[in-house]
Amino acid sequence: MKIYLTAIIKAKEEHRNEVLQVLQNMVKETRKEAANELYTLHQGTEDENHFIFYEIWKSEEGLKQHNNEPYIKAFANLVEEKLQEKPQIYLSNLI
Repeated sequence: MKIYLTAIIKAKEEHRNEVLQVLQNMVKETRKEAANELYTLHQGTEDENHFIFYEIWKSEEGLKQHNNEPYIKAFANLVEEKLQEKPQIYLSNLI
């Protein structure tokens, strides 16, 4: 069954560009993954420190594998210091 995921990331203003570079690398690398169907990154228009991922995965197993990739772990290393808060992750079903 497909997995639909939305992630909201709020960078600290002084780290916005660094966080953006890491996020853009995640997009580049994730799109190469066989289990990925869609992986888009958006930036807030009212607050440029807010980033939103919209993702579609072919399976839960593929998403689990994705979360163990080195570029995802590199992002995890930024969370405490460079983000305003932990990312908000929403799983959903297409209706």
